[in-house]
Amino acid sequence: MTAHVRTTTPADEPALAALWERCFDAPHLPRLHALDPDRHRHTFVAQNDPDGGIDAVVVYVPRRIRDVHGVPRRVGGIGSVATRPEARGQGLVRRLLVAAERVMTAEGCDWSLLFTGTPGVYRGSGWREFASTYTEGTLAPPPDPGAFRIRAAAEQDAPAVAALHDAYNTTRPLSTVRTPQDWAVRVPAWYGPLEGSLVAEDPGSGQVAGWIVARLETERVDVHEFAGAPGSLGALLAAVGERGRAAGLDRARVRLPDGPVLRAALPALLADARTVTEHVGMARPLHATEESVRATVTAPGAVHWFGDCF
Repeated sequence: MTAHVRTTTPADEPALAALWERCFDAPHLPRLHALDPDRHRHTFVAQNDPDGGIDAVVVYVPRRIRDVHGVPRRVGGIGSVATRPEARGQGLVRRLLVAAERVMTAEGCDWSLLFTGTPGVYRGSGWREFASTYTEGTLAPPPDPGAFRIRAAAEQDAPAVAALHDAYNTTRPLSTVRTPQDWAVRVPAWYGPLEGSLVAEDPGSGQVAGWIVARLETERVDVHEFAGAPGSLGALLAAVGERGRAAGLDRARVRLPDGPVLRAALPALLADARTVTEHVGMARPLHATEESVRATVTAPGAVHWFGDCF
């Protein structure tokens, strides 16, 4: 039987939620899906039995992502890809990607972006891996206190944090232009409440000068995002290390863009920093040239923050 490929309707939302619940430990996916007012024409499903459940799904999420020159471009994010275990091996995702590519192109997307641990699923459909790096190591001993006052972020810090993020990323390749809806729904879905992050106050003005997101995992501390004055990064990383040690952890992983600022600040967190290269990002040109897309995803300082996942 050949599977039927179609876009969704509001009536499909319970079945989509059930499929995502079965395939992922990510209860926030329906909330993220609801952010796109055009989500039904951007959601592609396959059914072997028209009267049965959904066998596979691919979602195209339109996003404004900065190119190598810092100019926001319409990009088709691919996410929430799932297939029922019983329907795997039938090429359903590949067929759905063809449908998604057609709509992304018609809607003027310059290129498409996704992140995956199974790149082979997407190579045959035209997506190509690109390298990114993270830094990991053993937590360093506590450094001398710096001039910045570090504290937990509070709800009233939200406008200052959003402004820091915008300023820090205003010309950064591969970064996303966040909307108020992103700050209200998407960022908390991936990072948790704002109160779980840290801010640095400028010693002179008392204004928020830096913001960092770090999560305590089972084996290590994961640093996911930073924005703000370069001088505040070391103090924030030191505070992250303090939290990690208090939780009984002795290792950390830092996913911040490499450069002189990060290298100068890392000793405040890591005693033996080691850079690791991975290939989890994939891109596919649509209206843009392959050269321009490759220049964006490999540009110095390029980063797609975890809080912007699709």
